[in-house]
Amino acid sequence: MPVVHVSPAAAPPVLAPVPPPGMPVLSIDHLSFTYPDGHPALHGISLHVKRGEKIALVGPNGAGKSTLMLHLNGILRGQGSILVAGLPVNRANLPLIRAKVGLVFQNPDDQLFSPTVFEDVAFGPLHMGYPEADVRRRVEKALHQVGMQGYLERLSHHLSVGEKKRIAIATVLSMEPEILVLDEPTAGLDPRARRSLIALLRSLSLTMLVSTHDMRLVKDLFFRMVIFDEGRIVADGPTDMLLEDAALLEAHGLEQP
Repeated sequence: MPVVHVSPAAAPPVLAPVPPPGMPVLSIDHLSFTYPDGHPALHGISLHVKRGEKIALVGPNGAGKSTLMLHLNGILRGQGSILVAGLPVNRANLPLIRAKVGLVFQNPDDQLFSPTVFEDVAFGPLHMGYPEADVRRRVEKALHQVGMQGYLERLSHHLSVGEKKRIAIATVLSMEPEILVLDEPTAGLDPRARRSLIALLRSLSLTMLVSTHDMRLVKDLFFRMVIFDEGRIVADGPTDMLLEDAALLEAHGLEQP
């Protein structure tokens, strides 16, 4: 895939129609957003993600990565078009969108609030009204995916940071999402827990968007990298090619791993 240097877009387009099979699982077109205090955070962002792609979102603090991620399941609403698995991200579709986009926060304590691991992982499916047998199947499958099968009755707040991060991922996997979105997944982990989490992310076959400052993670796991700065995508292309461009990285607050 060639390196693409992206220019800011003009006015946002009319909402796109539902794409036919084979089209991107995520389509973002001309997305702009300004916070209530008047700070513009996104300027005409366009990004298209194929099913199964794992993409690193990198850039300095305040570049717009987290703001973009919060648009993917409707927590924030800007101007432009977002389609998730062919569904427009709008108020009517929010329950379906939030099942399809699994958002994992940087701090797992923001995601784990129930007494036990089972209750945390079961919360989403229960909220969606799935029958008890289906909820239990989803919980057991999600915990198996993150290697935490024996933790059903453990107290979430007694777990290590690495264990909490795995359980936080399980809470969104239990919804069987189409896209997994993670914010700084390796932050706060010791080297062994970091390696273990990278192996976990590599094992998951889901489409994945990961915002991170961990450039070694980017090099080890992602074939495609998108560089953000000042609310714009400034480069989008193969990770190995972009990581070789030291001047590009330095210009946008990044370092070669």
